[in-house]
Amino acid sequence: MSKLFIVPTPIGNLKDMTFRAVEVLNESDLILAEDTRTSGKLLKHFEISTPMQSHHMHNEHKMVDGLIQKLKGGMTIALISDAGTPAISDPGFLLTRACVEHSIEVECLPGATAFVPALVNSGLPNDKFVFEGFLPVKKGRQTRLKLLAEEPRTMIFYESPHKLIKTLTNFCEFFGEDRQVSVSRELTKLYEETIRGSAKTVLDYYTNKPPKGEIVIIVGGKK
Repeated sequence: MSKLFIVPTPIGNLKDMTFRAVEVLNESDLILAEDTRTSGKLLKHFEISTPMQSHHMHNEHKMVDGLIQKLKGGMTIALISDAGTPAISDPGFLLTRACVEHSIEVECLPGATAFVPALVNSGLPNDKFVFEGFLPVKKGRQTRLKLLAEEPRTMIFYESPHKLIKTLTNFCEFFGEDRQVSVSRELTKLYEETIRGSAKTVLDYYTNKPPKGEIVIIVGGKK
């Protein structure tokens, strides 16, 4: 029976790979990977020899129809991203939606997602929150920030190291320098750290200590 498996992979520490994830990747007919070089290291570590094909933001649109035909033909396909759960700020949504539209079974395994430990680590309210992912780089950025300035729930953002200072500066400008912020960096890895405080305090910290690695920002909602 054909099925699309959405398979989370570790965000840093390979020990976070689940037994079930390894089993599904071994038993699938094809693995779709965001970056085959990155995923190749993961598959080699767990001695997984399933054929792998590139599936990323630049080619996913034109691949969907062909993949649907393979699934309808009886293939079992597993989708992975470079780290974490596919479709969360990564490729995966388009194929999942197409499978649902064609009544092809989809199963998402539980597993690593960067924003969950960052949210819990922050100490900010987590009973209600909104996931924003990456802010617009240029067009629509200010409009989005003005809207989010009134958001009462805790907010979650992903950011790259070279844009962190700009984003924290924006938070000071639009949310106020006293808004509570938590920045988690390199989660599950050797140099993992979480810096908490006002937007201004956290901005000053990273201005003096340029960040490296994957970053999740948690911002308290408007009180």
